[in-house]
Amino acid sequence: MTGMRDDEGSDMNGATALQPGQSGRPRLLVVEDDPGLQRQLRWAYADFEVIIAGDRASALEALAAYRPQVVTLDLGLPPDPDGTSEGFALLEAIMVSAPETRVVVASGHGARESARRAIALGAFDFYQKPVDIDELGFIVGRAFHVAALEAENRRLAAARVARPLGNLVTASDEMRKVAAMAERVAGADVSVLLLGASGTGKEVLARGIHEASPRAQAPFVAINCAAIPENLLEAELFGFERGAFTGAVKTTAGKIELAEGGTLFLDEVGDIPLPLQVKLLRFIQERVIERVGGRKSIDVNVRIVCATHQNLAGMIADGRFREDLYYRIAEVVISIPPLKDRGDDAVMLATHFLQVHGRSRPGGPVRLGPSALAAIRLHDWPGNVRELENRVKRAIIMADGAAVTAADLDLASVTDMPLPTLREAREAADRQAIRDALTAAGGNVSGAAKLLCVSRPTLYHLMRELDIRIPV
Repeated sequence: MTGMRDDEGSDMNGATALQPGQSGRPRLLVVEDDPGLQRQLRWAYADFEVIIAGDRASALEALAAYRPQVVTLDLGLPPDPDGTSEGFALLEAIMVSAPETRVVVASGHGARESARRAIALGAFDFYQKPVDIDELGFIVGRAFHVAALEAENRRLAAARVARPLGNLVTASDEMRKVAAMAERVAGADVSVLLLGASGTGKEVLARGIHEASPRAQAPFVAINCAAIPENLLEAELFGFERGAFTGAVKTTAGKIELAEGGTLFLDEVGDIPLPLQVKLLRFIQERVIERVGGRKSIDVNVRIVCATHQNLAGMIADGRFREDLYYRIAEVVISIPPLKDRGDDAVMLATHFLQVHGRSRPGGPVRLGPSALAAIRLHDWPGNVRELENRVKRAIIMADGAAVTAADLDLASVTDMPLPTLREAREAADRQAIRDALTAAGGNVSGAAKLLCVSRPTLYHLMRELDIRIPV
């Protein structure tokens, strides 16, 4: 095996080679053919178990032997040290054989085009040479952090660990906060309002709250208030007595009664008409109902979880939603972020859906190919998790081989998508950070400068350069 050494500096053909996991440190594979840079990177990454490879063959051998969490890859490898063909061939091979590995590509060859292609093939990040050790170290550290989160999620999924909200598949900090909040309120018998765009997983979270609560052994009854005609919604919720209306041939319990002892989930609660909101408010306040056409009061014991994608505050201002009902259903409010704001959750969820829906596929299971990974990361997912699941189901049917492509998902190939330049990406990130800091500081520039750890004149200069105005 040519050019590969472990982190003690011994040739891999020697007797002192480390066995996988022997050091107990995070494992980093450095693919670099420059001996001087190899030594520099080994010194810089002393906190990691470093394996060094100088060409594609030795790198693939190291990948199989050590299963590193992160790889740094120089595209200019022999026998094409002045080009990128060997580096890209190795990147493709890593994405096929070890798609969970995070690859940081570092190269000085045609930076913009190389960055575009590397990300399209599934690289975690791209760094332009010459190498700045501190900056590259930050990127590598972030790659290890993401890899660790994903590994923990895979471990929990594989072990089927019984834990509250175990039905959530996520590695993003935003959704972990949502899950932690849901776990805390699950044990308290309070009404919960879930806010989020359509398809973000509000019912999944509602079921998780129910299953983590003392009511878990009782029914979880869900009703989509937007899917039932207005004239039928009352009977669906409260039930009806025989003869209450044409077609009421027998007394029938409503969804509220059916949820006795458990949880009633009212999805799209903002679509409940105003007259019915009055009756719903009385039920929540007094925990009694009357069936349509009936006069008898029926005591009920249910926990209320509601959800909507609508702006209830705006509806209250417009007189379309009762304010007193809002405060009854929103004792605790949990906002669910859209899929595009959940980091790499789209890839994790796509992998999860491939496993769930692809088990009975006639041609055997499939995995995400490089073009699919890149397309998933760059798609905005306006339909959120529901759209992702539907596209994965389509891909399972359409895939010809063992790897799903962007075309199988009916997503545009990354090569067809306009990508921002590095400068544009940095400006966008700076603009968002400054706006967030100004908002957090209540529009005070000095306070925002302190939050951003820059001087006040520097912040003013950046605001002029990026055309940012103080929020009012």
